[in-house]
Amino acid sequence: MTTLDLLPLPAPDSAGPGITLALDIGGTKIAGALVRGDGKLLVSARRATPRGTDGDGVMAALEEVVGELAQAPEWAGVRRCGIGSAGPIDASRGTVSPVNIGAWRGYPVVERTEKALARHGAPVPTVLVGDGVAMTAAEHWLGAARGHRNALCMVVSTGVGGGLVLDGRLHPGPTGNAGHIGHISVELDGELCPCGSRGCVEIIASGTSIARHAGLADAAAAAEAARAGDPAALAAFDRAGKALAAGIAGTATLVEIDICVIGGGVAAAGDLLFGPLRRHLKTYAALSFVGHLEITAAALGTEAGLVGAAAAAGQLLEV
Repeated sequence: MTTLDLLPLPAPDSAGPGITLALDIGGTKIAGALVRGDGKLLVSARRATPRGTDGDGVMAALEEVVGELAQAPEWAGVRRCGIGSAGPIDASRGTVSPVNIGAWRGYPVVERTEKALARHGAPVPTVLVGDGVAMTAAEHWLGAARGHRNALCMVVSTGVGGGLVLDGRLHPGPTGNAGHIGHISVELDGELCPCGSRGCVEIIASGTSIARHAGLADAAAAAEAARAGDPAALAAFDRAGKALAAGIAGTATLVEIDICVIGGGVAAAGDLLFGPLRRHLKTYAALSFVGHLEITAAALGTEAGLVGAAAAAGQLLEV
């Protein structure tokens, strides 16, 4: 029995009555699952994200996932669909332009998914959120942010993303990008970020940036070197922790979150990241109403994207 089996919650915090089709779209895989209202994944499917093809070629892989899930007996109970995707996304238009899926630029993934669902006898509404928002929905429902009314959840990996829960509800914003802490500027004259701004949290604290600053191949190598006492690697993690602390403190000051949950590959470094982050946070979170802010590691693992897509659909769709 998994953790997801043990933590049922009532509506509106659940994925809602009936079955939710959850889709998790990333640069390496497209995954899908039929998710029960208590978070249990009943059946799942996945395909590798195609390379060297056009937008419709990538969509064909998603349609294969939907087609496989449609063969399950539980398909008849599908009431809604939630899509969590790498970004940028535009939920107001139902389009995605993931940095790591070059064939999709302004691609109408919601429209195309709803058509695929209808072909398989499930003409249900679909909602699109960014992968950081999906992770936030999952952690608030069944993970480390459970029970908190105001939370920031973050993914620190090759990029830095996030999402917000405000007054107990997921807050994706009009385009689905609210809480994208990775592109808050914390160094006004800092390094140029690929987003076009300067000194963003992501350009300092991502796994890619940590590795580059440490002079190593990747974040895992930087973590290994830091554990061995390498000064450059330790400095890279300290620099990342400082940037994260500044961004988190600024967010907390603006919307009064009481917990920040951090997941992603870089978070696996543990105290190498969390140690300097918490130390620097004491400097940046200086006001009394943010001094109590809790920093903790994410509780959910590889299924968080699917669970979060289902949770987001349960909250954002009136079905």
